[in-house]
Amino acid sequence: MEDQKHIAQLEELAERLGITIRHESMRSEGSTHAGGLCRIHGQEVLLLNKKATPMEKRHLLVEVLKRYDLSGIYLLPSLRKLLDRQGDEAPGPPQGESAPPT
Repeated sequence: MEDQKHIAQLEELAERLGITIRHESMRSEGSTHAGGLCRIHGQEVLLLNKKATPMEKRHLLVEVLKRYDLSGIYLLPSLRKLLDRQGDEAPGPPQGESAPPT
């Protein structure tokens, strides 16, 4: 249940940053991917696999969001802690993602 709460908060933050979130069914032979960030017609779009586990979704959202400058945005302390903590645990972007433009 805690994962679902964090996912909702992370999705809201992504939308505040101008990222469109799309929940899609994704399949690739032999494996399932949680999703990834892409740019479609100049718009940042985060594709989330409907079949990914809540933990995979949360991890992907954190990995994408920690690339952005969040210093000027108010975040609930528990959300900021999640972004800081998970960022230390998992170096590098999830497979298949690109960094946001600078």
